[in-house]
Amino acid sequence: MGSARQVNIAIIGAGGVGRCFLSQLEQLVKRRPEPKLALVYISTSKKAFYTKDYTTIVLNSAVSNLASSTETPLAPAALADYLTGSSSKAIIVDNTSSQDVADAYPLFLSRGISIVTPNKKAFSGSYKLWKDIFSASAQSGARVFHESSVGAGLPVISTLKDLVDTGDEVTKIEGVFSGTMSFLFNSFAPTSGSGGQWSAEVKKAKELGYTEPDPRDDLNGLDVARKLTILARLAGLEVESPTSFAVQSLIPKELESVASGDEFLEKLPQFDSEMEKVKAEAEAEGKVVRFVGSIDVGTKQVKVGLEKFDRSHPIAALKGSDNIISFYTKRYGSNPLIIQGAGAGGEVTAMGVTSDLLKVLSSLS
Repeated sequence: MGSARQVNIAIIGAGGVGRCFLSQLEQLVKRRPEPKLALVYISTSKKAFYTKDYTTIVLNSAVSNLASSTETPLAPAALADYLTGSSSKAIIVDNTSSQDVADAYPLFLSRGISIVTPNKKAFSGSYKLWKDIFSASAQSGARVFHESSVGAGLPVISTLKDLVDTGDEVTKIEGVFSGTMSFLFNSFAPTSGSGGQWSAEVKKAKELGYTEPDPRDDLNGLDVARKLTILARLAGLEVESPTSFAVQSLIPKELESVASGDEFLEKLPQFDSEMEKVKAEAEAEGKVVRFVGSIDVGTKQVKVGLEKFDRSHPIAALKGSDNIISFYTKRYGSNPLIIQGAGAGGEVTAMGVTSDLLKVLSSLS
C-alpha cells in the first residue's frame, strides 16, 4: 500500500456517533488538506455505499447515498481486499458496537489497515482477541486506537497509556464510568436534599435518553465491567472477560426475565424499598452511595458495584451525567490524577474517534 498523500477512509456504522463523526470529518478535511482524506466506503449492518474505482464519496451526502443504496455490506475479508486494492493507505472507522466487526480487527490489521473505534467489544471481549489485535498491529505496523471505548472523548486511555509507557506504577484506578449511573445516583442520592424514588429516577433517565431502550442493559453493570476490563488490561492485568470478576447488578432478580423494558419500568416501583434501604444506610454514616468501578493493580482485584463515599469526595460531588476517573500511581502519591467530564454523547464520543484518526495520520506521515 502506497504513499500517504491520500488516505482512504472506510466508515462502518452511520448511527448517532457515525453521523457526528462524519460532520467532524467534514470540518477536518477543510482544516487539513494534506494528506487528502478520501471517504471511499460507508456501511450500516444492512447497506453499503462505495464504488469499485474508489471514487471519493462527498461527505455531506454520504448518509443519503447510503440510504438509497442497494448494495449490501462487504464481508470483512472482502472489505480488506477492497481497501488493500488501492495504492493508498486505508483506515477503518468502526462506529458500531458489533462483536462481528470487532472479531475482524486482527484480519484488517494484518493487511495493513489501521483502525479507530469506540467499539468496547473489541477490547473487552476474550483476552485472546485482545492479544490477536495488538499482535497483528505490531507485525504489520498498522495502528489501532480506541480512546472512545472508555469515557467517550475524555482522555482516559491515552492518559493511562502515558503513565504506563513512561514507567509510572499504577496502583489503583477508581471512578464512575457510566453517564447513566452517574445521572441516576446524583439524582437519587444527592449530596444535599433527599432525592427521588429509585424507580422514578430510572424512568426519568430513560425519558431523557440517558439509558438504553431497556434500562436493564445499563443496570446490569456490564457496560461498566467492559470499560474496567479495558483499563485493567492496559494496566497490565490479564483479565479474561467482563464476567470474570465481581459485577453487582441493580436489577431485582424477580425482574431479570420480564419481557420488555416497559414492563420492567412498570414493576420496578415494587422494589423501591431495597434501594431506599441502601441510601438510608449510607446517610446514617453521613455518606452517599454511588455506582463505581475499581481496579486494584497490586491485588489484581477488579470490581463493579455500589460503594459509599463521604459527601466531600470528588466521586460524590459529580453533577449531571459526568464521569470521573482517578488514577493512583507511585509518582502521583496519595493525590490521584483525576479526569472528569462528559463521558457519553455522540459529539464527544466522535471527538475521541476524530482525535484517534489524527494519531493514525501522524504515524503515516
